Amino acid sequence: MDNQYNNSSSSFVSKKDYFLVAIIGFVSGLLILPIVKNINFNLTTIRGVVMVIALTVLAVIALWVAKIISGKIPMILQIAKFVATGVLNTLLDIGVLNLLMFVFVATSGSSYSIFKGASFIVANINSYFWNKHWTFGTFGSGKSATTKEFGQFFAVSFVGFLINIGIASLVVNFISPVGGISVTLWANVGAIVATLASLVWNFLGYKFIVFKKLQPIAA
Repeated sequence: MDNQYNNSSSSFVSKKDYFLVAIIGFVSGLLILPIVKNINFNLTTIRGVVMVIALTVLAVIALWVAKIISGKIPMILQIAKFVATGVLNTLLDIGVLNLLMFVFVATSGSSYSIFKGASFIVANINSYFWNKHWTFGTFGSGKSATTKEFGQFFAVSFVGFLINIGIASLVVNFISPVGGISVTLWANVGAIVATLASLVWNFLGYKFIVFKKLQPIAA
């Protein structure tokens, strides 16, 4: 019922939660591999495997720590899930961006802005699934998407999209790479800065506008 706390906001963490966050950690690790390769970072196969395993384990540990803290601050658990989902979305965003830059051999200008827009949209679709069914809801709840909810999600996300694209394009196209780093690495720096800037807006928008009905109210 709407006036009861669900698993997303209480201090309860199920085995399914740990399994899902492990998936996020594992997939995030896999997404990092082509990114670091594209920026010419020396990453051996062994180091790559260790990185994937480490991120999987760290994701589970992070959720466990959030569970403990949520005993005092319940919202911490929801924020932890949002951050885990955000990490996955960010890496998916940057991964698609790097793939497009690699395929079309373009790291700046209007092409970069188009690539960034495409990668953001892909990550956003993934974001809707995870945030609706895990961060602000519960997998297996049987609650399907509604046209209104879907529209609200993309309306909020569109504002985040403008923030994301605007800041990324500003950093990459109007600020020269600092410290002598490569243009490809600078393009990724721009993507990360943009993501951080839109993070707070997305969380507040999803929580208090899009998935408000999924949010429990203390009795």
